[in-house]
Amino acid sequence: MAKYLFRSSYTAEGVQGLLDEGGSGRLKECERLITSLGGHLESFYFGFGGADTYIIVDLPDNATAAAFRLAVTASGAVGTETVVLLMPDEIDQATRQKLAYRPPGAK
Repeated sequence: MAKYLFRSSYTAEGVQGLLDEGGSGRLKECERLITSLGGHLESFYFGFGGADTYIIVDLPDNATAAAFRLAVTASGAVGTETVVLLMPDEIDQATRQKLAYRPPGAK
């Protein structure tokens, strides 16, 4: 399974829904949707600042993560940004790949 961070911000309509059902209601719905996609909800936090929620999930693949994001965003109540999270061993694998790269302007 791949791990993702979804940072989301509520629209005015979304905030009204949140006021109506509370944070626990949103947590339950999010967990229901993720489970239906074959995933697992690791953590769900509300926050101040740039985003309203920070959700970390395990999902089968990028297509499933995209389906989750599309369904949530299509509601019009939430705008979402997806971050693919990598484990340290995945970075280890990446560092073992030796690539030849010439930066812009270098000769």
